[in-house]
Formats: sequence, C-alpha cells, structure tokens
Amino acid sequence: MKYRIVLADDHTILLDGLRRILEPDYTVVGVATDGRQLVRAIEEMKPDLAVADISMPLLNGLDALRQCKAARLRTRFIFLTANLDVGLATEAFRLGAAGYVLKLAAGEELAGAIREVLAGRTYVTPRIAGEVMQNLMNPEASGQVQLTIREREVLQLLAEGKTLKEIGALLNMSPRTAEFHKNNVVAKTGLRTTAELARYAARHGLVSSRE
Repeated sequence: MKYRIVLADDHTILLDGLRRILEPDYTVVGVATDGRQLVRAIEEMKPDLAVADISMPLLNGLDALRQCKAARLRTRFIFLTANLDVGLATEAFRLGAAGYVLKLAAGEELAGAIREVLAGRTYVTPRIAGEVMQNLMNPEASGQVQLTIREREVLQLLAEGKTLKEIGALLNMSPRTAEFHKNNVVAKTGLRTTAELARYAARHGLVSSRE
C-alpha cells in the first residue's frame, strides 16, 4: 500500500509539478489551493501526509495545521515554503509540523524529507536547522502576540482585503462579531490601519508578502 498524500499550494502549476514528482511512489488523494480546502481534504481523505505552503488564501498553512490538531486529525504536515524566516519555522514545529522544506531546494530534498517524516522523524531544511532547534529548546524565544484562532482568521482576511461583511460570511458570524475580533487584534498588537495589520500578517506568515 502506498502512503496517501494531500498537496496544498495556491499555485496550480506547482501542484502539477509536485504531483508528477510524487505519484510514482505515493498516492496523491487530493489537492487544495487554499487553507480551508486543505482542512476539508484532510477531514475527508484522512491522508498520511500533507505537503503544504504556509502562505495560502482564506486560511494560511499554520492555522490549517492548528485546526487539524484541534480536530485530532493524525495527518502529518510538511511545509514547503519560500519563507526562510527562522521564527516562522520555529512556530510551525511548535504547532506540530513534522517537516520544513524550502521551495528553492532540489526535489531530492523534499523526497528525503517525506521519507523521514513518514518514518516518524522530523526534517528541517539544513539552512536554518541549527537556529530552529536552538529556538525550540528555548520556549521563551517566541515573543509573538498571542492571538486566538478566530482573531488570526479575521486578521488574515482583513490583510487579504476582505470587508467585515465578507469576513462574517466566510466565517459564519455577523459583521459585528467580525469587528469585535478585529478590535481585539488592534488592542493586542497596537496597530490601527489596515496597511499596518497587513504588514504584521505578512511578517508572521498569515499572508504572502510577495505582492
């Protein structure tokens, strides 16, 4: 029996390439182009592994992992990302990720990471492995403002340009409740303008900073 994998990235050309690389050895049971699709695919397919980007629309990869852990889903996560930020990688492992690979790496590195993770081990790209391990041994190193899952969801959608009405519809809440969560984010971060909130969200991996 081949291991079952779900792929997630907001670039379909990359998903096509990953499928071609992995399908000789694994069964790709689903693909997703945003974080909400990824969570649904994992809930439905129960794959052994998810290979996912961090910066994805509607729900980023880190919060997709949070939701899967909260639902006690056993799928292991490898993040395949362009982001070399040590703090972001540290946060990923603290949340329960099993692997962190850079998109600029060769396909052989991803293949090796998958083998390690499916064997029950963890993998972090060598370029930042030492710093990430040092951070993980120091629980005090985070320094991030602690936002709830709902606050993070609202922040990401605000940073993506959604209105409070649109956020309410996406998250099944009223616009007033969405505004309540936004105000909590403002109070906790000290940031007020949408531009400031968007920069904060990009810095912490909630949205892509490549625009």
